[in-house]
Amino acid sequence: MKTKLILLLSVMCFSMAGHAQFPNRPRTANDSLISTEVLPGNKMAFRIYAPEAKAVSLSGDIMVRGLQFTKDNRGVWEAITESLNPGSYRYHFVVDGVNVYDPKNPSFNENRPLVDVATINSEFFSMKNVPHGMVSQVYYPSATTGTTRRMQIYTPPGYHTSTDKLPVLYLIHGGGDSDVAWPNVGRANFIMDNLLAEGKTKPMIVVMPNGSMDVAEFAKEMMNDIIPYIEKNFRVLTDKDNRAVAGLSMGGLETTEIALPNPDQFGYVGILSSGWFENDEAMYKKYEAILDKQAETFKKNVKLLWISMGGQEDIAWKNCQKMMQTFDKYGIKYHYTEMEGGHSWYVWRHDLKNLAPMLFR
Repeated sequence: MKTKLILLLSVMCFSMAGHAQFPNRPRTANDSLISTEVLPGNKMAFRIYAPEAKAVSLSGDIMVRGLQFTKDNRGVWEAITESLNPGSYRYHFVVDGVNVYDPKNPSFNENRPLVDVATINSEFFSMKNVPHGMVSQVYYPSATTGTTRRMQIYTPPGYHTSTDKLPVLYLIHGGGDSDVAWPNVGRANFIMDNLLAEGKTKPMIVVMPNGSMDVAEFAKEMMNDIIPYIEKNFRVLTDKDNRAVAGLSMGGLETTEIALPNPDQFGYVGILSSGWFENDEAMYKKYEAILDKQAETFKKNVKLLWISMGGQEDIAWKNCQKMMQTFDKYGIKYHYTEMEGGHSWYVWRHDLKNLAPMLFR
């Protein structure tokens, strides 16, 4: 009886497994579809199976003007970009007006897939055979918001077996992103690993908070919640000369909101692809009032004000030029750098690679 029961269970399991592996449905082009493919010359092919769709387009970090999808007789829509700069790009399809996140791509950043375009020019942010640091997901109490919030913290190789205290870079993402943007899309941890392996930067902790909130409120949280939490829970140096803050786009605005009123708290400040809105008189009135009080202290205490732009095609370029005129008016010196690439992660990865070696010297 026992032998018959075992045999019956075995047959049932085999039957269920066979049904799972070979479902009773017709096969389609989607079964073998390769949804993203890097082609020669850094071109990228995007494909989605949508036989009943009337229109398909692409959205996300890859914003290619005039990109057209065409449908073949199998129901597969395809578009091929022109040559892309090396990097990691988030994307999604728009099918008949509905956002569709690629079901064939297992690499997700929060709720959007990633696709890599890599060449020799991307080596500085690639994962290499070098000592690697750790990225920790940390939850902390925010008295400013009355909630528990999240941030990502990079600690360099050897931190957890050492007793040394390290300087800290507070690195802020842009609008529409979250704390995972810098490590996932910006490749901040790999950039730091590679710079350290080449002896080009000092070991430091990189704190990547979630700045998706009102600019003034986030500045308050940075000073009252985030920095105190880091200095209580991590081995860090706590003087201004070992504390830096930098941010891109919206994060650049948050950086000015944090650093200008507190020039005795930061020795290094980085503003990436950002600037006060060109025609916002109230914004300029606000920051000029701050500079009236703090400019001399800022000039005395801040060792480096580093400003970067992605060329004139960067959507923040005009804002930045006018903001720098205000710094000129108050005699505040800055290091300005510009490269082609627009308002994009291609530029901001280079920014981190170029800024980090200048910190804490």
